[in-house]
Parts: sequence; structure tokens; C-alpha cells
Amino acid sequence: MEKDVPLWKIFGVFAKIGAFTIGGGYAMIPVIEDEMRKRGWIDEDELPDIVVLAQSAPGLLAVNMAIFAGHKIKGLKGSIAATVGAVAPSFLAILIIAMAYSAFQENLLVRKFFMGLRPVAVALILTPMVRMAKKGCHSWWTWALLVFTLFAVAFLKLSPIFILLGTIVAATIILASGEGRKK
Repeated sequence: MEKDVPLWKIFGVFAKIGAFTIGGGYAMIPVIEDEMRKRGWIDEDELPDIVVLAQSAPGLLAVNMAIFAGHKIKGLKGSIAATVGAVAPSFLAILIIAMAYSAFQENLLVRKFFMGLRPVAVALILTPMVRMAKKGCHSWWTWALLVFTLFAVAFLKLSPIFILLGTIVAATIILASGEGRKK
């Protein structure tokens, strides 16, 4: 469903998101949600669908989210405007940093600045994950799968492919037993 939103506005919103989000794709989720909701571009229930589609597609999460969100707003042209807007600030920043990095890489203030950004990036990534867990886990077994998956990835270093296959098998068994059906 195309909305009557100018392409420059889509570009501008996603350029702002790209310029002021530290931590990559997952850190962009709450910012994209806030920006799109306050403009009436998405409903509350649409963002999880965009995130799932973005994660399912190959490539960077931030770029995929811009593609799907832009498409939701204004079709193919919206996808292009959102993607270019989201990527341009990072591309320009990395280009400038790369040109200047060799001169400042040993500077103590520069190193401390980047060390200080690390916990901020972690918090920005965790916030949307906690929100998604609260929205997506509605029973004991979905919470159990979440905890098991977190443990398997973080501590056992299991391949996400095996975890996904195992989760599909576990969910199928639980649903077949009748435990997972809504009452």
C-alpha cells in the first residue's frame, strides 16, 4: 500500500536514522519503530513482521529493514530512498574515518571514545530484543526455547542452522502434543 509520502522525506528520515544509530541493525530497530510510528507509516503490529523479513533475507539487517520499511511506505521507490538514506551516512562516516584513522589510531582519547561506545551499542541492541521477546513469547515453551537458544548460541557456540532445525522439531512436537495450541 503506497502512501503519499515524498521520497525526499523517506530518504531524510532514514538518513537521520543511519546517522544517529550506533551499533548497526539491531540498534536501529527501536529508532526505526519510533520514527515510522510517529509519522503514521506503520502500525504497532507491523514492525515485528518487518524485522522477521529483514532477518530472513540475506544481507545486513539495517539495509534489509530499510528495504522492507521503504517498500511498506512507497513501494520500490520507497525501498530505494530508504536504503540510500540509511546507508549514506555510514558510508560517508566510514570513508572519512578510514582516511583519518591511521593518523589517530594510537591516540588515547580516540581509543577511550570507542571503548565508551561499546556498552552503549550493547544496550541499543538488547533493548529491541527484550521488547521482541515480550511480544513474541506467550507460553512457557516459547520462553524455554528462547532461553535454550540464547544459551546454545552464547555459551555452547552451536551453529544457528542446528538451532533453527532443533527449534522447528521442538515446536512441531509441542504443537502436535496439543500443549502449544491457544485455548
